Amino acid sequence: MAGDQGLNRRSLLAAFVGGVAPLAFPAAAAAPGLVLNGRLEQGGYALGRTAPRAEVLVDGAPATQASADGWFVVGFDRDAPPSAEITVQTPDGSASHRVAIAPGTFDIQRIDGLPPSQVSPEDPALLARIAAEGARKAAGFSSRVDGDFFRTGFIWPVKATRRSSRFGGQRILNGEPKRPHYGVDLAAPVGTPVVAPAAGVVAFAETGLHFEGGLVLIDHGQGLISAYLHLSRVDVAAGQRLAQGQGIGAVGKEGRATGPHLCWRLKWRDRNLDPSLWVVDAGMRQ
Repeated sequence: MAGDQGLNRRSLLAAFVGGVAPLAFPAAAAAPGLVLNGRLEQGGYALGRTAPRAEVLVDGAPATQASADGWFVVGFDRDAPPSAEITVQTPDGSASHRVAIAPGTFDIQRIDGLPPSQVSPEDPALLARIAAEGARKAAGFSSRVDGDFFRTGFIWPVKATRRSSRFGGQRILNGEPKRPHYGVDLAAPVGTPVVAPAAGVVAFAETGLHFEGGLVLIDHGQGLISAYLHLSRVDVAAGQRLAQGQGIGAVGKEGRATGPHLCWRLKWRDRNLDPSLWVVDAGMRQ
C-alpha cells in the first residue's frame, strides 16, 4: 500500500517486540490493498491495514471488519494450526495472503495447596454461583466496540517485580491436570496500581468473583479484549472509556491465587492470546 494507507511508525510499535521486524505482504489485487505484520506465532496476532470497512475473513470464514481507518486485528490461539489465510473483501475486489504461524513454547505449571473448591467445586450452591458469574463474564467477552485502539501497541499494566508465570503453560492443580494457563502472571505487592495497557472501553468490572476475585475486561476494538484478574480493588465501571495508562484497579490475591499478582489475559473473540507479545519492550525477569 502506498500513501496514507501505509503503516506509520507509531502504529507499528507492537510489531517490533523483541527486535523482530514486521512482516509486510503487499496484496496482488489493486483494490483493496492489504498489509500484514505482527507476531505470527501461536498466541500471537496479525495487525492489518486495508480499505476502510473491508470485510475480513480467516480461512474463508467471516471474522471481523476493518475500522473506519482500515485497521484490523486477527488473533492466533495457543493451539492455532501452522498457517492461516487472511482475506479482505470490498465491493471492488479482494486480496488475501496465507501466513505461516510458528509454534509456541509452553511449559508445565504445577500449583499445590489450593482449596478443593478452587480446583473441583462440588457444592450445588457454589456451582450455581459460578455459572451465574460465567454468564456475566461471557457477556463481557462478547463486547464488540467499533474501534482500533489496539493499533498503537500495549504497555505493561503493572510495575511487576517479575513475570511469575508465562502464557500457555499446562496447569496441574493439586495434582489434577487442568486447562492451560491463558494468562501472564505478574508478581507485585497487594495494592500496586494496575493501568490500562492500551485505550479501550470497559466491558466488565466486578469484585468478589469465585475464581478471579476482582475482574476487569477492556475491549480494545473488534473483539480484542484484555482481562485483569485477582484485583484487590476495581476503580472503573462497565461502559467507561479509558486512555492508555489510566488506572483501573490494584493488584490483589483474590479468588484462585496463592499470592499477590496480576493475571493478565487477552482474547480475540474465542481465541486465547499472549498479551506480552503486544508490549513494545517485552523484556521482564522470569
